[in-house]
Amino acid sequence: MPDLKGLILSGGRGTRLRPITYTSAKQLVPVANKPVLFFGIEAMAEAGIEDIGIIIAPETGDEIRAAAGDGSRFGVHITYIVQDQPAGLAHAVLTAEPFLGDSSFVMYLGDNLLQGGMADLVTAFREHAPQALILLTPVPDPENYGVAELDPTLPGGRGVVRLVEKPADPPSDLALVGVYMFTPLIHTAAKAIEPSPRGELEITDAIQWLVDSGHDVESHIVRGWWKDTGRRDDMLEANRLILERIDRRIDGELVDSQVDGRVIVEAGARLERSTVRGPAIIGAGAVIRDAYIGPYTAIGDNCVIDSAEVEHSILLEGSSLAHLDHRTESSLLGKNVKISRGDRQPRAYRFMVGDNSEIGIL
Repeated sequence: MPDLKGLILSGGRGTRLRPITYTSAKQLVPVANKPVLFFGIEAMAEAGIEDIGIIIAPETGDEIRAAAGDGSRFGVHITYIVQDQPAGLAHAVLTAEPFLGDSSFVMYLGDNLLQGGMADLVTAFREHAPQALILLTPVPDPENYGVAELDPTLPGGRGVVRLVEKPADPPSDLALVGVYMFTPLIHTAAKAIEPSPRGELEITDAIQWLVDSGHDVESHIVRGWWKDTGRRDDMLEANRLILERIDRRIDGELVDSQVDGRVIVEAGARLERSTVRGPAIIGAGAVIRDAYIGPYTAIGDNCVIDSAEVEHSILLEGSSLAHLDHRTESSLLGKNVKISRGDRQPRAYRFMVGDNSEIGIL
C-alpha cells in the first residue's frame, strides 16, 4: 500500500462548547495547555503520516492556520481545505478529494483524543488491506452513538455487518470512535448516498454502502480511553487523563512555595507562598500568589491566581482569579477572563465563561 495521507476535520461550529467557541475554534481549546488539534497531528506524525489535510470552516480557519502553521513544527506538511458548510463527514471527504486523490488515508476528528495514538491502526490497515477500517469502543450508553454490528464468523470477528446511528435498540455496545481509515473507494461511496434527515452526508451511510456493496470493512477495538471533547465535562475529563501522563518538570521560579507530585511549571512562571498538588501544569508567565492549585488543573500562560484556590479546572491564557473565599472547581474559563470577589460572602463557584469576559462576585 502506498504512503497514507491524513485528513483531520477541524470545521464545525462547536455549539456544545459555547460560549468558549463563540470566539475560538473548538479544536484549539487546550487540554493540559496544548490545543486538542495538536494531539491529532502528533498522533499522525508518530504513525509515519507526513502529508496531512486539515478541513477548516470559513469562520475559524484563519485561527487554525495561525496555530498549526505549515506543519513543520510537527514534522509534517499541512494543506488547508475549506469546507463552506458543515454538511457531514462524508461531505468533508468529498471536499478533500482533490487533496486526497487516489491515496488511502486516515480520517481523524480534530476534537477527539485517543490514548496510544494510531500506529497500531495504521499497521492493521496496511496488513489486512480492507476498503475501510473503523475504530470501535465499548460504551455503557450505545443508544447515544453510531453503533456497529460485527460478524462473529469472519476472521477475528472484525467484519462489519451494519452501522446504526443512535439506535433505540442497539445491536451491540460498540460505538464508533472518531478515527477511520479508507481507500479511495470511499469517494464513490460518498457520492452514492443521499443526505440524512438532518441534511448531511453521513460517513456511517457511506461505510454502510461499502458493506452493502460487498466490500471488506474491518473494525479495530480500542482498549484504552477515547474522548470526544465536545462538552465542558469531556474537556475536563480529557484534561485529567492527559495530566495523569505528565512527568514532573520545574522550570519556573518558586518562592516559599511547595510543589507536590507530577507538576509542570513552565519557564517564566512564578509561584509565591503557594501550594501546587499534581498532576497539574502552570503555563509560562503565570503568577500564582498566596494560592492553592489542586490536582487535574491546567493554568494557561500569563494567568494570575491571587489569594484563591482552584482544582480540576482549565484556565485559558490571560485569565485571573483573585481574592476568592471558596474553591473554584470543575470549571473551564476562556481567555482573559477575570473573576474577583466583592464585599459579600459567596457560597460556591462553578463557571463556564467565554473569552474576554469579566466577572465581579458581590
